[in-house]
Amino acid sequence: MILIIGGMGFIGLNTAQRFLEIGQQVVLSQHSRRQVPDVIKSEVGTRVFTAPMDVTNPYEVFEVVRRHQIESIVNLMAPPARSLSTQADYHLYTAGLQNVLEAARTFGLRRVSLGSSVAVYGGLPSGPFREDVGLPVPSPTQVSAFKKGMEMHAHFYAGQNKLDVVALRIGSIYGPLYYSMHNPVSRICHAAARNAEPDFADRPDGKIFEDDQADWTYVKDVARGIQMVHMAERLNHRVYNVASGRASSNKDVVEAARKAAPGARGSVLKPGRTPGNATNPATDLSRIGEVGYKPGHTIETGVAAYIDWLRTNPQ
Repeated sequence: MILIIGGMGFIGLNTAQRFLEIGQQVVLSQHSRRQVPDVIKSEVGTRVFTAPMDVTNPYEVFEVVRRHQIESIVNLMAPPARSLSTQADYHLYTAGLQNVLEAARTFGLRRVSLGSSVAVYGGLPSGPFREDVGLPVPSPTQVSAFKKGMEMHAHFYAGQNKLDVVALRIGSIYGPLYYSMHNPVSRICHAAARNAEPDFADRPDGKIFEDDQADWTYVKDVARGIQMVHMAERLNHRVYNVASGRASSNKDVVEAARKAAPGARGSVLKPGRTPGNATNPATDLSRIGEVGYKPGHTIETGVAAYIDWLRTNPQ
């Protein structure tokens, strides 16, 4: 039985679906979200189990692991994109991480896979980014700061207690079940599915730079990568990039949307690149290739699949 902490979130639900596809059973932790999504509702009680749990409460974490006879953990805990406070984020990433690792030690779990982020590479001038590159100490965002700290503390804890802990540096994600509308790919795809203009009213001039790039990765590819690393019998490394391995620009995304939905609007682009934005921020996928992972989607096929999904699953 695999416990997915953050299993009701965007990446968590897609990862749960991937584990179900290969015949695994999963327990999804529930914190603020108690409604069971339709995509897993038919499996609840047979192959999917839900468990109300506050990861910062050690008693709740231990009880879920004990009651469901958990064998391994995929930890995708993260504060919401628009968090309540830095203090709340810090508490989640410190107390929550400690509780997960201590539960793994106490119950002798097979592996803990930690959801990290390619944001840890923020501040490096250009890619492709390898997992063994030295990371800058300054951290421009909450995600880059806490994910770097999480990796460092988790690997030390694992070394001291002989735990199997692996960090998964996840790419910039888009695709089905994404709700926050924080990233530009999702806004562009949602607008294309409705034949509307993408809304960037919260950005300067209501536009985004056409040359800004990211390693945009379709969420189904990420879910498959997480599953492959987590289930591997033996791993040669403690850190893996899980992404597309390509840098795509905002202009690339708009062009992909127009190809998938002829007539899609894209007047939100403006020339140039955000100062300090890395060039070619692709990730190197050599390590994860060792477990057989290859991304299944380009930006064109991923955007097309997402728009197609939105047309039949409006959000």
